[in-house]
Amino acid sequence: MKKSTLITALATAACLASPAFPEGHDITVGVSWSNFQEERWKTDEAAIVGALNAAGAAYLSADAQSSSAKQLTDIESLIAQDVDALIILAQDASAIGPAVQAAADEGIPVIAYDRLIEDERAYYLTFDNVEVGRMQAAAVLAAQPEGNYVMIKGSPTDPNADFLRGGQQEVLQEAIDSGAITIIGEAYTDGWVPANAQRNMEQILTANDNMVDAVVASNDGTAGGVVAALTAQGLEGLPVSGQDGDHAALNRVALGTQTVSVWKDARALGATAGEIAVALASGTTMADIDGTVTFKTPGGNSMNATLLAPVPVTADNLAVVTDAGWIEVDVLCQGVVNGPKPCNE
Repeated sequence: MKKSTLITALATAACLASPAFPEGHDITVGVSWSNFQEERWKTDEAAIVGALNAAGAAYLSADAQSSSAKQLTDIESLIAQDVDALIILAQDASAIGPAVQAAADEGIPVIAYDRLIEDERAYYLTFDNVEVGRMQAAAVLAAQPEGNYVMIKGSPTDPNADFLRGGQQEVLQEAIDSGAITIIGEAYTDGWVPANAQRNMEQILTANDNMVDAVVASNDGTAGGVVAALTAQGLEGLPVSGQDGDHAALNRVALGTQTVSVWKDARALGATAGEIAVALASGTTMADIDGTVTFKTPGGNSMNATLLAPVPVTADNLAVVTDAGWIEVDVLCQGVVNGPKPCNE
């Protein structure tokens, strides 16, 4: 989505849309976060706030602290504070329905942020998560084209976990069918919590006498747990995937303990969310948001959506994240000796 085009659309919407507010009314956007345990959400938040500030809109937020029940209460509170649009990072996609209904009852548009909410009344904004899964599996398969594979999945309450797993399977299927690789262990990671991923990985290592050759982990937090489990068994350096471009993960890529982090620039996602929220609050219909596509959900629904493009970051292209200002070279290269560019310059 070209930012200049969207800003123009916002300005047009503000002038031409049916008046949604009395004169002098400032738009307020409420954001319900599932939790702040993942490094990336603070980056998303800063980008959302920046976009709202640029549009003259106010920001309210609540942190559900990994509780789906608290998230419902949080959203009730945001609605009671007269927000004009809601951005929801769902803790549990299957439990968030009453919140969407409550917003719809008040005429408040909802953006399903980064995680699918199976409801046509929500606008779905995310990266192409099936493609992220493909990128993860492709990088690991290139590094280890045969042997015993472990699949460390995301949270069972997050639809993204299965989108990722589906993309991974697409890439691995031919090697599985040929017998080149064998999946010897697979586990969901409750809440995407790294400690849970580490425990799952430890159990799989024990059950298989450490006979593991590669791990497809579904995000950088779970990858960190996997690397900790592998390191404890002297298996540090086996191919491991992740996503999000967390600084610690990118440092692991530079060190050689993680193979790939599929970078989803949270700055772009957050800014786009803020801009879309203002447009929807100003009266623009979901279908008229610039860059909107139709997304077919697992439940057979059609949703208006924007899907941003991810970038796989490996030792071969680490400079892409430093060139973009995502991470400083000294942070990326901490502890790296004779590593890949830009750590050897």
